[in-house]
Amino acid sequence: MTKNINELVGQRIRDLRNERGISQEELARRLGISRATLVDMEAGRRSLNVPEAQTLSEVFGLSMSDIMSAAPQITLHIEKEPTKKQKDSAPSMRISVPQKKINKFQEVLLYILGKVGAKANVGETVIYKLLYFIDFDYYEKFEEQLAGVTYIKNRYGPSPIEFKTVVDSMIRCGDVVRVEDKYFKYPQRKYMPRREADLTLLSAREIKHIDGVLDRLSGMSANEISEYSHKDVPWITAEEGKPIDYETVFYRTPEYSVRTYSEDDEA
Repeated sequence: MTKNINELVGQRIRDLRNERGISQEELARRLGISRATLVDMEAGRRSLNVPEAQTLSEVFGLSMSDIMSAAPQITLHIEKEPTKKQKDSAPSMRISVPQKKINKFQEVLLYILGKVGAKANVGETVIYKLLYFIDFDYYEKFEEQLAGVTYIKNRYGPSPIEFKTVVDSMIRCGDVVRVEDKYFKYPQRKYMPRREADLTLLSAREIKHIDGVLDRLSGMSANEISEYSHKDVPWITAEEGKPIDYETVFYRTPEYSVRTYSEDDEA
C-alpha cells in the first residue's frame, strides 16, 4: 500500500531518531511539542511544519531537504508508460506524480498571455513563475491539479519542463509568436497569443484562480518573482535539477500558503 507524504516523513523522523539513540521525550522537548504530538507525527497522523523541519535538521545534522523529502530511497516519478527495464527493476515508491495535460496547458498559457502577455515586464521567466504559482497554489487550495505541469528546480526558480516542446508546437501551428525584445536593456523573450484561449477546457473556478494569481504576481519583474519563488517551500525542499513535489505545498509557510487550514486538518 502506498504511503502518503506525512507517513513517509514520519517514518524518516522515527528512523533518524532511532539511529541516533534519541528518545521520543528528548526529541519532543527539543521541538517544543508534547511526546503525544511527536508520536502522531512519526505515525503520519500529524504534518511537519517548516520551523520543526529546521529544528530537526539541526538535531540530525541534515539539510531541510533531507528531512522533508522523506526517505532517500523514495524517488519522484513522472507519470508515463514504464520501459521494460523499469518494469523488470525493483519497484520504488511513487509520490506526487504530476499528470500531463498538454491540451489544457496550452489553453492556460494562451489565457495568461491574453491577460498579461503584453505587459513590458512579462517575459519567459515571469511566465514560468506565474505558471508555477498557478499550478501549486491550485493544488494547495483544492488538492487537484490544474494544468499538471512538471516543474524542476534550477538556480532561477521553478521551470516547467514541458514548456519548450509545447510552445514550439504552438508556434508551428500559428497559435503563438515568439518575440525577442529588451527590458531595461536586458534581453527578453516574450510570447504573444495569435488566438484566444478555449475556455471550454477551463472551469469557472480555474479561471477565477488564474485571475487571482495574475492580479497578485504579474506586476513583478523577472528578478522579483524569481527571488519570491526561491522562498517557497516546494522550491526550497527540491533537489537541484529534479522535479518539484506538488505535495510539499502542504508544508508552506504562512507567507505563501493560500489555503485556510482548520484544526481538523492540522490534527
